[in-house]
Amino acid sequence: MIGTRRVEIDLAKLQERGFVAPFGERSRLADEFRAVKRPLLANVRGESAAPILRANCIMITSSIPGEGKTFTALNLALSLAMEVGSQVLLVDADVVRPMVLERLGLDPDKGLLDKLNQPELPLSDLILRTNIENLSILPAGEPSPRATELLGSDAMRRLIEELLAPQSDRIVLFDAPPLLAAPETRVLASHVGQIVVVVEAQKTRWRTLTDALALLEGCPVVMTMLNKATAGGGSSYGYGYGAYI
Repeated sequence: MIGTRRVEIDLAKLQERGFVAPFGERSRLADEFRAVKRPLLANVRGESAAPILRANCIMITSSIPGEGKTFTALNLALSLAMEVGSQVLLVDADVVRPMVLERLGLDPDKGLLDKLNQPELPLSDLILRTNIENLSILPAGEPSPRATELLGSDAMRRLIEELLAPQSDRIVLFDAPPLLAAPETRVLASHVGQIVVVVEAQKTRWRTLTDALALLEGCPVVMTMLNKATAGGGSSYGYGYGAYI
């Protein structure tokens, strides 16, 4: 399934905004996201101790708003797209506060909510191909008063199946709403194989994080990633790994 429409991302501005720049100079940020994606890719490739269902379907979320989950989702998508043979689809599933297209300097467009409202719409008409090789985007779509209900609907489950069915080497990333702000994220979590929970350093309270992680019990793989930390005078990222049975 390939998008019929193409959009141009200004790569120079992308780098200026602090994102991983495809084919740009090697940077500390790029190296940090290389480290973050390695365990995710190992699971996608079946290198984990036990098989993980839908390992190539990954959700990026946080406990509360403002922790940097969209920044993380975009950089992870950009980093994964650099992998040889990878096809990456980034889905803006934060339908109440969509930010993916804005961060990329693109105009709002039809996408996820339009498909959930009108299942007969061809996905190929909604997926945007980009000038970054191996990276496509499914925008959040037109605002809807039923946005949160749609995200937790059977239509969302069927859409995920449709996204994964055609191409076994595709990695689908969902930029999902914060766990404690949108209960629908828990429904989405039940359909993915891996979850990355972004944690803002020196701000997110331990109780807030544990409350959020408790909502993910039963999810096969949950990783936590520390964002906005400082080490040695610069920005730093870190991640932790957890398996919930």
